[in-house]
Amino acid sequence: MNGTHLHSVKFRAMGSPCELIIHTSQDAGPELLQLARDRLTQLEQKYSRYRPDSITTRINAAAGTGETVPIDQETLGLLHYADSLHTQSKGLFDITSGVLRRAWDFRSARLPEPKSIEALLPSIGWRRVTWSQAGISLPTPGMELDFGGFVKEYAADQVAQRLRDSGVEHGLVNLGGDIVVIGPQPDGQPWRVGIRHPRQADTALLKLPMTHGAIATSGDYERFMLIDGVRYCHLLNPFTGFPVHSPFASATVIADQCLIAGSFSSLTMLTAETDPDWITRVGLPYLLIDQSMQVLSNMESR
Repeated sequence: MNGTHLHSVKFRAMGSPCELIIHTSQDAGPELLQLARDRLTQLEQKYSRYRPDSITTRINAAAGTGETVPIDQETLGLLHYADSLHTQSKGLFDITSGVLRRAWDFRSARLPEPKSIEALLPSIGWRRVTWSQAGISLPTPGMELDFGGFVKEYAADQVAQRLRDSGVEHGLVNLGGDIVVIGPQPDGQPWRVGIRHPRQADTALLKLPMTHGAIATSGDYERFMLIDGVRYCHLLNPFTGFPVHSPFASATVIADQCLIAGSFSSLTMLTAETDPDWITRVGLPYLLIDQSMQVLSNMESR
């Protein structure tokens, strides 16, 4: 409408399928999409634990050496946010718990040996990390930081902001299901965002209309294995080293920022075993699907 054209691109980044959709002029579309992807690439290069030149790798390589690794303001902001999540979850959201992946291989269909988990637990503990504006230091060898629990959601916000700053008023950013909506569609209609059925891949249990804001879902189906009828998922308790057994199969949260929507959906899953009412006290729109596939939501007014 009004001379705008649909432009979209699908690609992989941060280990996930991604899609950018914008409505803008015919000539500007490809350039704007590339600007957005450039910002995403920048963040992936900066925080990926797989890259030898990332800040994450530099921090982890210095673990136990006593070295304080310098950090910039963006990284400091993310550490402050991780600290807040750690407090709100009573320690269940811990960005030092990524070391547990050394024991858990969800493709193996085999439980790890208890000794392998016990050996990793001393390497976990956000409160033992020393950090400030000057830098960050991990106290023991083998300890690691992993920004993977929320950096993709942060990236979705950053990509959307770059598009807004470039004049985009109608668009959608989808980074592996972490979604930011930039205004309604050009005809004023909302975007319809599907909520995946936790037990049927590629099936939407329902669709939510959205004209703005962000939405993210965390579930026990993302990485898991079934052993003797018990589901073991990738959401790990940093105190025990074992998966949480949430009464919810998935948790969806809507917020102004994808960073909040994504991390709060994860916190809902992590805390549900001990505090199933946590998300109801937060005050954000949520949609929970329990293990019997019943929907619990406060979104009736949307």
